[in-house]
Amino acid sequence: MTLTIGQTAPDFTLKTQDEKEWKLSSFRGKNVVLLWYPLDWSPTCEKENCKLSVDMPLKGNDVVVVGISRDSTWSHKAWKQHFKISHDLLADPMLEVTKQYGLVHPAQFISHRATVIVDKNGNVALCEIQQNTGAERDWAPIQACLAKLA
Repeated sequence: MTLTIGQTAPDFTLKTQDEKEWKLSSFRGKNVVLLWYPLDWSPTCEKENCKLSVDMPLKGNDVVVVGISRDSTWSHKAWKQHFKISHDLLADPMLEVTKQYGLVHPAQFISHRATVIVDKNGNVALCEIQQNTGAERDWAPIQACLAKLA
């Protein structure tokens, strides 16, 4: 599936690092930033998730940020505690939601490094796939999209 700007984002429910259910449609009225990343405990993923917690490049009262990878809830919990990550991490171990969003990496059983912003009405406002999975994502288009949605 290819996401298009303006379409209703596919709803989903995944478990957080604390084994709590996190449902996308529960956040209507907020701009939700879904940050897919390949794996916990990898250098670029660590850098990005720590940056979000320290520098907070994606902030706002109406912004919810979550990370999504195929890692387990227990891996997410340990990783979040170890690096003091402030946002929730969602476990998609069989890449079911990742497939629904068309973000499975073709070469490996991981996701692309990708960003999807779902606006307050539940529509896709941004969908960017990082072509170089090992490189940090470009935060500027994400920040620009959030500024337009504010």
